[in-house]
Amino acid sequence: MAHKIRKVEYFNTTVKDQPGSSYDLLNQLSGLGIHQVAFVAVPIGPATTQLTIFPEDSDKLLSESKRAGFSLDGPHPAILVQGDDELGALAGIHNKLLMANVNVYASTGVTDGKGGFGYLIYVRPGEFELAIQALDL
Repeated sequence: MAHKIRKVEYFNTTVKDQPGSSYDLLNQLSGLGIHQVAFVAVPIGPATTQLTIFPEDSDKLLSESKRAGFSLDGPHPAILVQGDDELGALAGIHNKLLMANVNVYASTGVTDGKGGFGYLIYVRPGEFELAIQALDL
């Protein structure tokens, strides 16, 4: 497998920055049957953390979160790249976006230690369709 590139959606919520906050949300999502393709937690102040949830099924997350009574901001579009970890694997993707004049304003990546990687690309909503076209999605 070279690269698998797909559109994903993400949702944000905030929690108090204290032990167990992320666990509580992740446990609740699991109990609701919400499968995730990615999850990011970032501090946004001295006492608050923003949790970003990338569900496999956005509609299910929205309906289950509404029933469970927690609020989400989203959906927002992003791009998920998964593939074989090789030198320069992301350079070609960024070059395609550069040639389309699309700015990557944030990204997060990780390797699995076994030769594969996952990479989230955030672009501005107004540039999302250009990014999709540039990456042949």
